[in-house]
Amino acid sequence: MLTIPFLSHEAPYTLIALLVALFFILKPLRALRRSLINTSVFFAACLLGDLLAGLLLAQHSMTAAASWLRQLSVFGEGLAVIRFAGLALFNVGLPRIRIYIAGILADILVIIGYIGWGFFRLNQSGVELTHLFATSAILTAVLAISMQDTLGNLLGGLALQMDNSLEIGDWIKLDDLSGQVTDIQWRYTAILTRNGEKVVVPNSQLMKGRYYILCDKNAEHPAWRRSIDFNIDLAIAPGRLIQLIETDIAGSSIANVAQTPPPNCVLMNFGPGYAHYTLRYWLQNPQLDDPTDSEIRTHILATLQRNGIRLATDDHTIHLVKEGSAHQEVVQHRELKRRLQAIASIELFTCLSDDEKSHLAEQLVNAPFARGDILTRQGAIAHWLYIIVSGEAEAWWQPPEGPRRLLEKRGPGSVFGEIGLMTGAPRRATVIATSDVEAYRLDKAGFQKIIQQRPELADSLSGILQNRLQRFAELEQGYHDARNEVPQHIPGSAAIGRKIREFFGLD
Repeated sequence: MLTIPFLSHEAPYTLIALLVALFFILKPLRALRRSLINTSVFFAACLLGDLLAGLLLAQHSMTAAASWLRQLSVFGEGLAVIRFAGLALFNVGLPRIRIYIAGILADILVIIGYIGWGFFRLNQSGVELTHLFATSAILTAVLAISMQDTLGNLLGGLALQMDNSLEIGDWIKLDDLSGQVTDIQWRYTAILTRNGEKVVVPNSQLMKGRYYILCDKNAEHPAWRRSIDFNIDLAIAPGRLIQLIETDIAGSSIANVAQTPPPNCVLMNFGPGYAHYTLRYWLQNPQLDDPTDSEIRTHILATLQRNGIRLATDDHTIHLVKEGSAHQEVVQHRELKRRLQAIASIELFTCLSDDEKSHLAEQLVNAPFARGDILTRQGAIAHWLYIIVSGEAEAWWQPPEGPRRLLEKRGPGSVFGEIGLMTGAPRRATVIATSDVEAYRLDKAGFQKIIQQRPELADSLSGILQNRLQRFAELEQGYHDARNEVPQHIPGSAAIGRKIREFFGLD
């Protein structure tokens, strides 16, 4: 039997047990360091009490008080050991063998250990447990009646953790309350709202009522379906509109929008003079619901504006606008000046006369893009170009094998798609808006009249296009060099001139 002078015979065993448990839990449970320190200090205080009681008993001084002090000290030492043993078993040992139990259940088992240790010490002190149990049964019945709500919250919290119906980190909706579960305690569940408010909900309320779990992390594709409503004039064909919206949203790089299931647009209802549509998409992070909804609306509006479609207004709304011809001329002149400035920054059109540039400016169409929208897609056939007035975009090239490569970044004054406009060739890169972009679009028909009146422009434009193609070849050079491949042949100026003539029917 281990003995230490002036200490109880239980003290050495409790000290060894505590040190062994501390050895196993100190490193894995670093986050609980403060709690471990507090328990260790409590054990040290009990050990000092045990030592003081031993000194008093050795001197036969204050024998009765010393006996009570020893019993309390030994009881406290046992509580500290049970506390560390519970942490070693439930927080370290079982998780290592992939066995996990609810935190509240682990706490209850530790408390049962405390109670069992208390009864054991009482029995060691000569207390008759049969009388104690009879008295405690009556007391328990009284407490159970008077603490029904508390017990309901306790059992509710235990049930929530044991059946995993609600876990810390889940986003839930309860009546008009929506937020993330941050803690599940004995009495309550804490929910942090998007406004930073911590809401305390009694566990019994969660057990009795109904709540919704948003983006269930146990689902195959954790996401929350959101709906964006908008109204369009009845003159717009539903099939065309639905295809435009779905194509734009599915092809855009919008954060927190799931690709599976894909977004879908549906015609929901009819109103006076308008058709009511809803775009449904799946949100991956409930915390960013409003910002993502806003970004989706921005994409929808940009798509409608690019295609000349306006949001519908109620037929009962009357717009009264009285503007003089002078005001209209000022507005038109300002817009024309802005378009001419955009054209003047493009090398492709430097050879045009002022009248030709003015004609070209009248043919431009507003084409706004939201951040993440695709301006052009590699391999697509599109007979128009875009002139960026504000915002930025990136050009990406997808090689036959391997990841895509960033070719260049462009801002205001840049142009994309001039090769497709002039020759009808497929797009050589995918251009993605990295911010909201304001742009003008110039179609083939807008340039047709100018080049038919001056066929010689094909020769001067061909040299500029050749330089542009050469620029693409230089950007793609790294890929071909790494694979020991010969880069694609760049056609000469004369060949490009022939393609321009063929494309515009000049020959």
